[in-house]
Amino acid sequence: MTYKKARRNTRQRQTVLEELKKLTSHPTAAELYEIARRRLPKLSLGTVYRNLELLAADGTIRKLEISGTESRFDGNRERHCHVRCTQCGRVDDLHEVPADLVGRQFQTLSGYEVLDYRLEFVGVCRECRALAPPKGDEARRREGD
Repeated sequence: MTYKKARRNTRQRQTVLEELKKLTSHPTAAELYEIARRRLPKLSLGTVYRNLELLAADGTIRKLEISGTESRFDGNRERHCHVRCTQCGRVDDLHEVPADLVGRQFQTLSGYEVLDYRLEFVGVCRECRALAPPKGDEARRREGD
């Protein structure tokens, strides 16, 4: 039989968790450190990293290991997907993805028992699209106006 080691709920861990749950921006550890330091000025970056790893390991938060980027953290444990901007790195929640998009179909096709999945979408966010010059057909349409 395996026993889960009990952990003290330290003031630092509680602050990191509370600050993360206030955010929808999926911060990196360094970004969360800057925010949490406002409440606990003596907080170290190492303490933030360590506590985020512990909270992710016990399932209290989600660690987003998005391809090609620094890990980000999500205080929202509800099942949802994410979309990442390839220009600025912003990560947003997607709640409208149908639950059966992957689950049953993949299980039927692969023969695997699917225990969990992470579905990452990539694109360009609204703000980055507004900054970028139009391409191709869109540029020609604007010239014709």
